[in-house]
Amino acid sequence: MKLKLLALALTTMTLTVSAQNDRWQQRVKYQMNVDFDAIKHQYKGTQKLVYTNNSPDTLQKVFYHLYLNAFQPGSQMDVRSRTISDPDPRVKDRISKLSPSEIGYEKIISLKQNGKPLKYEVVGTILEVTLAEKILPKSQHTFDMEFEAQVPVQIRRTGRNNNEGIDYSMAQWYPKMCEYDYEGWHANPYIAREFYGVWGDFDVKLTLDASYVVAATGYLQNPEKIGHGYSKKEVKHKAGEKLTWHFIAPEVHDFMWAADRDYAHDVVKVDDNLDMHFFYQTDTLVNVWKEMEPLAVRCFKIMNAKFGRYPYKQFSVIQGGDGGMEYAMATLIVGRQNLHGLVSVTVHEAIHSWFQGVLGTNESKYGWMDEGFTTYAQNIVMSELFPSKLDAQRGSTMSYRNLVKSGLEEPLTTHADHFNTNRAYSIASYSKGAVFLNQLEYIVGKDKLESGMKRYFNEWKFKHPNPNDLKRIIEKESGLELDWYWEDFVGTAKTIDYGIKEVVSNAGKTDVVLERTGQMPMPLDVVVSYKDGSQENFYIPLEMMRGEKNEKLYTKTTLLPDWGWTYPEYAFSIERGLTDIERIVIDPSQRMADINPDNNTYPSISRELPRFKAVPVK
Repeated sequence: MKLKLLALALTTMTLTVSAQNDRWQQRVKYQMNVDFDAIKHQYKGTQKLVYTNNSPDTLQKVFYHLYLNAFQPGSQMDVRSRTISDPDPRVKDRISKLSPSEIGYEKIISLKQNGKPLKYEVVGTILEVTLAEKILPKSQHTFDMEFEAQVPVQIRRTGRNNNEGIDYSMAQWYPKMCEYDYEGWHANPYIAREFYGVWGDFDVKLTLDASYVVAATGYLQNPEKIGHGYSKKEVKHKAGEKLTWHFIAPEVHDFMWAADRDYAHDVVKVDDNLDMHFFYQTDTLVNVWKEMEPLAVRCFKIMNAKFGRYPYKQFSVIQGGDGGMEYAMATLIVGRQNLHGLVSVTVHEAIHSWFQGVLGTNESKYGWMDEGFTTYAQNIVMSELFPSKLDAQRGSTMSYRNLVKSGLEEPLTTHADHFNTNRAYSIASYSKGAVFLNQLEYIVGKDKLESGMKRYFNEWKFKHPNPNDLKRIIEKESGLELDWYWEDFVGTAKTIDYGIKEVVSNAGKTDVVLERTGQMPMPLDVVVSYKDGSQENFYIPLEMMRGEKNEKLYTKTTLLPDWGWTYPEYAFSIERGLTDIERIVIDPSQRMADINPDNNTYPSISRELPRFKAVPVK
């Protein structure tokens, strides 16, 4: 009996561990029919949502996002913008000044679950729904909704009639089921930051005046009827005629569309399995857009090679008139820029298709894994499109250092909506997130990071990975233990500061003493340049790495004993005299974000080091 009970316990334990390791995903299937009134800037819609509960939990409630409700005086987004010390200049107090005809709203007319009417309450930008029947594990339920909405004057990302004259940028425009994952519901109010959604399929029909050109997530199903650049033959429409655009988007977690009467529409092939669509106003800088298109194609080719294959057959670059923002299979960007600026924002938003569109990390919680990784890859791509002698990641490093010096830095674990300042959020997410990967390359080696990032993409696409999922991939690729790096660089605001404390001649040899004055420990490359032109890297792993990187950046590398992180100093000897040494430098690759690099060189050459400005981000 005891043996049977033990066997049962072990079986139960195995099943529990297996269940914990199985990162289940909820599933949605949307069918939406929308009738759009471009005179009133309003629309009515029906939504059929088939919701599959793949979790092991029984759901008593569900929640929807009603993002457009944020664009009303007194909303949380409005108040936050008016009370934060450094408001987004595009928002400021503009929401508070909207008139009833200028605000945004989403109103629910009716909602049913499997045909049964439901009770619900609108709480700001969240619809709280009490279910008529519980949603059991592994079950499927159908929600039928009627809704109506008004498009706000464009304040941020979504809206009408923006500064560039785009008629409609329709992002976050429909009642959207909130994500439920292994951490529970994510029914966060919309404060202006990032997004998180459920994987699924969208079947959307948009009916509006035929004079508009529509760009959207997904594949147009009736191009021969629509025309407008979607079909090879010209399609003429009568004045006042309405068209129904039918789009299908498989395996995405959002659906966006834009419409303008003056859009030009170009289609350019990346390869046999991917087309890029470009939508821009005909009165904008057409020649600049034409120059940008082949560079955008090159961006996708570089990303496919370095980070993993983009899995869809289409991507659209759409002039949206407000900054730049990533969406499923598409982006909305500012259109009137010089070539470098237009390419930069296109590259950045397109690269989001890997980290936000396909991996789908919860960017509200882990903005650095989306914005930061996108910035890191953007720096790589831009350095290939616009070659420069400057290090591609230097701008991100300098931006991070400036934030540290400002005293405003907060840990990367801070929720996107809860940073005390917009500056702290932006630099943490974009710059420090990019520094995170650049510095990780320094720790594990360039080859291991590249192979690790590809493996991360291929193993975790469509699965909403978290920071630990990436850590385990890189640990497996590198053979190193890396929890210390995640704990300090992500979980705290501790900084790195190493220096060369002393260099002395000693009986034909040279003794070197290094010091750690920052709180965060790191492995070190200490590179010695000799007067005869040769170089030697003295590599000092951290003890808690439980191994060392294998990177051949230098002609000769001498492996030194590990440095235990509690010791503030470390000494070693060079088997050559001081007179043979031209220079000693800690991390000449400058991938380590040492906040005070001036003490990293012997003899000191701080006055000779160039200073670089931070690369601006969207």
